[in-house]
Amino acid sequence: RVHARFLVTAVGCLSTSRVPDFPGLDRFQGEWYHTGRWPHGPVDFTGKRVGIIGTGSSGIQSIPVIAETAASVVVFQRTPNFSVPARNAPLTDDEISAHRETFLASRRQPPEIDFGAGMLDALQSALSLDEEARNQRFEELWAAGGPAFLIAFNDLLVNAQANETAAEFVRSKIREIVKDPEIAEKLCPFDHPLGTKRICVDTDYYGTYNRDNVTLVDVREAPIEEITATGLRTTEATYEFDIIVFATGFDAMTGPLLAMDIRGRNGVALADKWADGPKTYLGLSVAGFPNLFMITGPGSPSVLSNMIVSIEQHVDWIADCLVHLRDADISIIEAEQTAEDAWVEHVNTVADATLFPRANSWYVGANIPGKPRVFMPYVGGVWTYRIKCDEVARDGYTGFELKAAQRRMADRA
Repeated sequence: RVHARFLVTAVGCLSTSRVPDFPGLDRFQGEWYHTGRWPHGPVDFTGKRVGIIGTGSSGIQSIPVIAETAASVVVFQRTPNFSVPARNAPLTDDEISAHRETFLASRRQPPEIDFGAGMLDALQSALSLDEEARNQRFEELWAAGGPAFLIAFNDLLVNAQANETAAEFVRSKIREIVKDPEIAEKLCPFDHPLGTKRICVDTDYYGTYNRDNVTLVDVREAPIEEITATGLRTTEATYEFDIIVFATGFDAMTGPLLAMDIRGRNGVALADKWADGPKTYLGLSVAGFPNLFMITGPGSPSVLSNMIVSIEQHVDWIADCLVHLRDADISIIEAEQTAEDAWVEHVNTVADATLFPRANSWYVGANIPGKPRVFMPYVGGVWTYRIKCDEVARDGYTGFELKAAQRRMADRA
């Protein structure tokens, strides 16, 4: 047992891997891996028959690399996702020098407004331009690469018509890149607005489906029934593999916290408190759980931001809070229920003003059977959130109940 006055959970938002419970996995005689639990040593796919289940971010990143050396790759896709080119490349010495010269200044500016990534916010609506001018802007960002594509215009995440212009542009690129029209259509996202599931970035993902050794299987048409000793079986066919890769994501945001079995006042489990979805004050604290702090917990920008920026902000805020508690001889800090209720309502109100809730994403726990459907991150922007947290601290930690150390209270009596 370890005793401490405060508990700071820094367990990460995406650290509890989800391995699907397909029947028969224990019988599989080959090797299998989850992209979230990758071994530290190299995995040799040379000449191997590989099945990859999942086409989210980790699948999109790993499929092209695995396909380079594997004898064959069969990709099992349930839902296609939007992906844009990463355009990653080694930096030149001049680029590195230029970045070092401007780094500190760029971190002090408020371009951390929305995603905390130093990307300038667009000022125009996608619908304010004609199709040619709008597509020219999309082409520029497609060529540049990276998730800045999402802020090509200021209304892509709040206006369905504007979003569809960007979504259709990406679909046109998929149809242009993938030579087989039938495969191209299967890779075109259809069930969510662009960006409402975390947009993926890739290196030659769509082009990989032009390789002779890559096959795409749509598991909505032919669901996986079981893992066999030598591969897997769908409702339509049997496949033999030497290696199976699960790119099936994580029990995001709440999973790592609930796995710890945290208990609050009167032994109440955090899992019970969150039975209908996570409830926090600022994503930092939970009513009924005194002296518990969370780094990038549900209800904070977390996964909808530059994670390093958000982690730093939380670490600084918590550290300053602990110094304040020590100096003021306070032993207990606990979120007030009314403050938590108001923050949860605000998080949901802001999310509902966007297109995000329209997607069955891991943002709402849709990838975990039985998990309550609640939009978990705060979409109001990193800068707005930072201002709120600073105001709470400056005003004496409003929304928190502070209690003096019991020993000091006894001394004063």
